[in-house]
Amino acid sequence: MTRPLSKPEALIESLGLDPALLPAARAANETFAVRVPPAWLARIRPGDPDDPLLKQILPVADELDERPGFVADPLEERAATRAPGLLQKYAGRALLVTTQACAIHCRYCFRREFPYDEQTSEEGGRWSEALATIAADPSIEEVILSGGDPLTLSDARLRQLTDAIGAMPHVRRLRVHTRQPVVQPARVDEGLIAWLGAIRLPTVFVLHVNHPNEIDAEVRAACARLKAAGVTLLNQSVLLKGVNDDVDTLQRLSVDLVDAGVLPYYLHLPDRVRGTAHFDVAEERARTLVAGLAARLSGYLVPRLVREIPGAPAKMPV
Repeated sequence: MTRPLSKPEALIESLGLDPALLPAARAANETFAVRVPPAWLARIRPGDPDDPLLKQILPVADELDERPGFVADPLEERAATRAPGLLQKYAGRALLVTTQACAIHCRYCFRREFPYDEQTSEEGGRWSEALATIAADPSIEEVILSGGDPLTLSDARLRQLTDAIGAMPHVRRLRVHTRQPVVQPARVDEGLIAWLGAIRLPTVFVLHVNHPNEIDAEVRAACARLKAAGVTLLNQSVLLKGVNDDVDTLQRLSVDLVDAGVLPYYLHLPDRVRGTAHFDVAEERARTLVAGLAARLSGYLVPRLVREIPGAPAKMPV
């Protein structure tokens, strides 16, 4: 298999799961479509409905429940829009929504209802307005490429974008938020490495790994190629009920990340987006987990527990 799975029927059949899961999966798929790349699928234990990687991508009935406080835009990103596709939430840095495409659709995604038709800057020639806004604001020292996933863009499109950003003398750093090296490690190929070599700015990749089972030999090799290209690798995880909300799993995750050359950076409480309440972890429980992690590991292996709050000047420690 080389193409991503995009139908719940195919997902359930390929993993030998109980067909009784299908009606709920079909219903939830109507609001947020399934997308699972082969490399991710290969790491899921067949026949196990409790597999932590499966839980991140299988549509379930809980997504259809309306819960108070869980809304379409929990981070109020519309209010942070400076130009089509350009968000600025914090001083000194701005985020470019480069594309709506992702290699994988995570069920807890905080942008599952994001208005990409209004915002996605690669469509309709809108990069020019976003880039002009950055160029005109010398206070912006760091540009963050996000999405979707920026690495779903071609190498040529990435080069076009980073050449333009690199020509702005006040921009000092480039950050790329991506899950591609984890869910589709073959994307870190010679073309991508050549693109990285052409960037004049110090470059940071913020990966997104939630469970140690996501890290296999191919992922470690992709991380090694990125580090050899001079990229700083950080990780931000989301604390997800039933996936990684125990100290043993979080400990393994931090150790395996560092062994792969990736520094644990943030552990996010889930954003309260509609359809994701079943993943929510209470703050008290989260603090207990991180305290348990700190009792076992060196400080640099313990990610910062944070929640994003609309209008706050930064990610807020919990």
